[in-house]
Amino acid sequence: MASLVAVFDLDGTLLDSDEALVAPFVRLGVPRESVTFGHTLADECSRLGLAVDDYLDAYDPDQATAFAGADELVNRLGRWAVCSNKHARSGPYELSRLGWAPEVALFADAFGGRGKTLGPVLDRLGLGADEILFVGDTEHDRRCAEEVGCAFAWAGWNPRAVPTPGDEVLAHPLEVLALLERAA
Repeated sequence: MASLVAVFDLDGTLLDSDEALVAPFVRLGVPRESVTFGHTLADECSRLGLAVDDYLDAYDPDQATAFAGADELVNRLGRWAVCSNKHARSGPYELSRLGWAPEVALFADAFGGRGKTLGPVLDRLGLGADEILFVGDTEHDRRCAEEVGCAFAWAGWNPRAVPTPGDEVLAHPLEVLALLERAA
C-alpha cells in the first residue's frame, strides 16, 4: 500500500491563527469571548451581526504564523493538500507568504457557502478516502473525515483541540510523518 496523502485544515492546524482570526472581530466591537471557531466566516459573521467584507477589511493576513514544526512538515511532504473554511481572499495569500505550495488548496468559496467537505479535495487529488489522512483541530474537522470515511488525526499541538477518547492525537506537526509512514 502507498503512503497516505496528508490533507490539512489550515487555521488552528498548520497556522497558529487564533489571535489573527479574533482580532478583526474585536476591532469591530465584538467581545473576544463571544468569538467561536470551527465554522465558516460567513456563519460566524452572521451570528455576530457583522458583514463579511467588514471583517475581511479588518483582517491582517500577515498576523497568522505557522505552528512550530509546521513549516518543516510541509517541506518534507511530497503530495499534500489544504481543506479549509478560511475565506479565499486571505487563504491563498497566507500559503504564498509562507512559501507553501499544496497540490490542492480549497477554501470556503469551494464548498457552496456550506462548511468545508473533503469530497472536492478527494476529487481534485484523484484519490479515495482510504488514501488520505485528514489532520484538523475542531469537531467539524473530525466530522469531515467521518463523512467520507478517511483517517483522521487531531492537531494536538493546538491547545484548543478537544479530541474524543480513542482518537489519534498528535503532539507535534512532525508526528504526521510517522503516522503517514505507519499507514504505508
